[in-house]
Order: sequence, then C-alpha cells, then structure tokens
Amino acid sequence: ENCIFCKIIKKEISAEIVYEDDEILAFLDIKPVHPGHTLVIPKEHHKMMGETPDNLISSIFVKCKKIMKAIKKATEADYVAVSVIGVEVPHLHIHLIPRYYRDGMANLWPTKKYKNNEAKGVAEKIKSFLN
Repeated sequence: ENCIFCKIIKKEISAEIVYEDDEILAFLDIKPVHPGHTLVIPKEHHKMMGETPDNLISSIFVKCKKIMKAIKKATEADYVAVSVIGVEVPHLHIHLIPRYYRDGMANLWPTKKYKNNEAKGVAEKIKSFLN
C-alpha cells in the first residue's frame, strides 16, 4: 500500500521513466551515483529477489541488458555496474549505474579480506545450502 515504487508504477508519483512494458518499469534514480543511474523494478510487488518468481527474474535481467546498453551509449560510460542491494525500499529493484574508469570510485562499497582459511569455510557453508 505504501510502497513508493508501486506508487510510481501506478503513476501516483512522477518519475523520469526510461523504459516500460507489461512486466517492468525503469526510471532514473532520484539520488544518482552518476547521471543515467537507473532503477529497474518489476510491476508485481516482490520485496526481495529471493521471493520473486524465476521466470520474472530472467525477464528482468534480459531487459536490464538492453537498458544497460542504452545507458552506456547515452552517458558515454565505460561500463554499467549492476547492483541488487536495495533494502531501503521493500520492492525488488536493480540499480544500473553508469561508471567511468577514472571516476574515483574503486567500488560502490568498502571491501574486506578473508582471514586465514575463512573463505574456504564460507564457501563450504554456502555449498551445503545449495544441495
């Protein structure tokens, strides 16, 4: 009911829409990392990627690829980064962020290093949940 992205889908809140079809809506982020930073959302409300049907996830990412190519050309970016971290709005959204090799941003978030054999343990634990 109070989902801001659902309100954008219903056109109750305005947004700079760059792509729309029956399944998804893509619009410019209001707080962009760089101009052209776009959010891609399913029109069906799903809080997280893990709760979203596989066929919709596949469709979203195929369309993201098309949108990424357009963003790269339009912004003359070196590449377009993809991020699925949005927790501030409980509606699945994919960030497509134009990036430049010399934009001074090594990563979008700080990185760490594994200690000793920590990586092996983490990998084994993830694998155990895949079976």
